[in-house]
Amino acid sequence: MLIPFLNLIFNSEKMMASSLQTVPFSLFNLKEFIAVNFNNNIIRYIQGSSSVEYGKSKALLFICIFTVVVFFIKNIFRYLAVHFLAPMRTGVASNIRQQLYDKVLQLHVLYFSDNRKGDILTRLTNDVQEVEYGILHFLEVAFKEPVTILATLVTMLILSPKLTVFVLVILPVSGYIIGRIGKTLKQASTVAQHLQGLINSMVDETISGIRVIKSFTAEGALSNKFKAINQQHNKIGTGMIRKRDLSTPLSEFLGITVVVIVLYIGGRMIIHHTSPLSAEAFIAFIVIFSQIIQPAKAFSNAFYFIQKGLASLRRIEELMQAQNKISDKANIDPVHVFEKSIELKAISFSYQDAPVLRNISLTIPKGKKVALVGMSGSGKSTLIQLLMRFFEVQQGDILLDGKSIKDISQQHLRELMALVTQQTTLFNDTVANNIAFFKSANKEQIIEAAMLAHADEFIARMPEGYNTNIGDNGIKLSGGEQQRLTIARAIFKDAPILILDEATSHLDSNSEKLVQDALQNLLKNKTAIIIAHRLSTVQFADEIVVLKDGTIVEQGTHQELIYLQGEYKKLVDLQQL
Repeated sequence: MLIPFLNLIFNSEKMMASSLQTVPFSLFNLKEFIAVNFNNNIIRYIQGSSSVEYGKSKALLFICIFTVVVFFIKNIFRYLAVHFLAPMRTGVASNIRQQLYDKVLQLHVLYFSDNRKGDILTRLTNDVQEVEYGILHFLEVAFKEPVTILATLVTMLILSPKLTVFVLVILPVSGYIIGRIGKTLKQASTVAQHLQGLINSMVDETISGIRVIKSFTAEGALSNKFKAINQQHNKIGTGMIRKRDLSTPLSEFLGITVVVIVLYIGGRMIIHHTSPLSAEAFIAFIVIFSQIIQPAKAFSNAFYFIQKGLASLRRIEELMQAQNKISDKANIDPVHVFEKSIELKAISFSYQDAPVLRNISLTIPKGKKVALVGMSGSGKSTLIQLLMRFFEVQQGDILLDGKSIKDISQQHLRELMALVTQQTTLFNDTVANNIAFFKSANKEQIIEAAMLAHADEFIARMPEGYNTNIGDNGIKLSGGEQQRLTIARAIFKDAPILILDEATSHLDSNSEKLVQDALQNLLKNKTAIIIAHRLSTVQFADEIVVLKDGTIVEQGTHQELIYLQGEYKKLVDLQQL
């Protein structure tokens, strides 16, 4: 568009005397075909007008309108490119986020003991966002800008091969300089994302333990600790922004330096007549060359972003490739019923080389209630974790109806069990959804479960009844109400094996009585394993198993163990004191 405009301004007198030319269409002479037909139109306007000035004005209007049309079409396609790339960009990020979440659901429980919750959260949020902004932005640039660069280079080669080769020698030098700075950005981004994980973890711990923090007046100490991490994150973030934003002025400076060099070399070639390039073609070459700077700059900016994106991608891969230490065997038969017994055969377990359970053997017939008691750290909760395959037995085996639980899928195994823990776990959802817990049910079944758990009375007092939102982890409920809601969930599940882990340890007397009544409803016709510190709550058990230092030291009914005058009797006497 520029060369005809310059021709009209500088060489219009020649056009008045020029004759129309004919060039047949061919891919090999495409440039000449377009140029000749375009010039023919301009010559017609000039020669066919009543005056030269009027003809020039008419030709100029034609060039301007044609230029506007071309750029209008160009920008329509630019928008269409973004329009069709947008679902890919957001879709890939969405897929990565979904795969990470699914991986978190599949990982074994010990993984979350060894890793900070906030760091995992950062990988699911900030790191995925960096991949979207960095790598996917680079892919967008990689689809779009090469076409512009290639078309520009082809045009430059057609105009002046010698000058184009010179440009291609100089440009990689500027690219190398930008690349060297980009490497340091990738390293800084890794550290920044790690610090972001620490910040998220600290905020999560602060919100969860705000009452303890305030009761111990630890606000100042925690503020100082947060300030140190935050300032470190701020320092690295500032450096990253400076390095990233250096790409624009640096690439612009290097680009204009190359333009000036080309102007000097090309100008000398025109002055000394060492090139067949005309003055207007040379000016067009410079303008066309300037068009390559913007996509090249986009590449340099994208390079900076991809360094941050690659650092985040590596953190995402670490989580995706985390080994799941508990996995199901292939092609195992489904198990949907519990008919005979649970048998623990000489099981042992150590956590980080520290023995927790030693040679435990125990048989629990169907329908029996077995209580596990002992001092803290004796291995009671670990035994439950092994039974539910949250941890894997290291020695020995656990059998369900004579079949090793390793030969049963984790999903089928856990469908046979209902767990009520000391630490209630509720979700920021309605009462009804917390009881049904993602299982299809009608309202009558939910109400029945709530009534058996003695939860219906306080639910009825709520503003929207079963549709009331209970807040994060049931914060709107009292401790007793929370526990009764978890019992209602276990009743609703109606699993044949029930596991109670310190279900009443933190309740006052009134709440404990209501919860105990609810538990009696829950225990009907169930096989139960009960862990309790309050020994008054396990006296009804068919068998009491006393653990000490990871081994079984006593077994029997309450009366039998009292008669033995052993470890169980000591525990009872301590509680009576």
